[in-house]
Amino acid sequence: MKHWIGAMRVRTLPLSIAGIVTGGVMAYNHSAGGFNYYVFLLALVTALLLQILSNFANDYGDFENGADNESRKGPQRAVQSGSISAMQMRQAIIITASLTIIAGCCLLFAAFRDIDTKFILYFILGLACVVAALKYTMGKNPYGYKGWGDLFVFVFFGPVSATGIYFLITGMFSWPVLLPSISIGAWSTAVLNLNNLRDMENDKAAGKITIPVRLGKSKGLAYQFILILLPFISNTFYAIIMHNNLLLALNILALIPAYILFKPLTRQPNHISLDNTLKKTALFTLVFTILFVLGVLLNQEFNSTNFSISDVFPKTIMVSLS
Repeated sequence: MKHWIGAMRVRTLPLSIAGIVTGGVMAYNHSAGGFNYYVFLLALVTALLLQILSNFANDYGDFENGADNESRKGPQRAVQSGSISAMQMRQAIIITASLTIIAGCCLLFAAFRDIDTKFILYFILGLACVVAALKYTMGKNPYGYKGWGDLFVFVFFGPVSATGIYFLITGMFSWPVLLPSISIGAWSTAVLNLNNLRDMENDKAAGKITIPVRLGKSKGLAYQFILILLPFISNTFYAIIMHNNLLLALNILALIPAYILFKPLTRQPNHISLDNTLKKTALFTLVFTILFVLGVLLNQEFNSTNFSISDVFPKTIMVSLS
């Protein structure tokens, strides 16, 4: 069982629920017809299954295509190490894909109560998510080996996840919802990029052309810092548009631990420090999501006490300078 838990890559699972939680809390805040908890919980289950499916497929696909070998710098994968056979992993992929589709159908029935146009469109989108999870490294022409992994991760973990659950609960689309969804997409892509930076030499030898392989390590690190800054910029615009002073304050305060956490990346990190930062980035994504939830849910209470960003901002500047 420990080998299967390892193959699930538990440290990446917060990424799958971050988009659902982000879109869900915005739906809770804006839902006039009541919040559907069944839809929210089923969306969490579906997202977790989809992430596990993606991790299983990645484990199998990288072994199949030669990217997972004895030269790889990161943790040993299940199929590569022999702890799980290729046949067992194929069976697990089929079972997990089936469970994901079943959970997705339950989610759609809970949201729409009938097989209508919206149900069919969402079902097609769900199948696209499953195919994207499988084709990342599996098959003869995996898109992850051509540098498209970042785009797919950004889109499916961010906008598709957050705006998707928002529409399922509220029945409408609101363009400001895209801003926090961009934040989650950027954090998820940042985790992937750290993984690719760590493995870039081995990926290059195996013909896996990731963004760091294409750009080089220095530019790959510069790209990483853009991905780290983007969530703060995106959520700041959302807070301003929604007149949410508390969220704006929390977003600014979060810059301090983010600076401490990611400063080591400026010192030409090796594969060990990159792997450590990868774990911390996945965890920080969860913290960032929790702060967003608190900022959205507690905003009205703070507004009633005449809370202003000016109460926090000068102190933040002083702490940052010190």
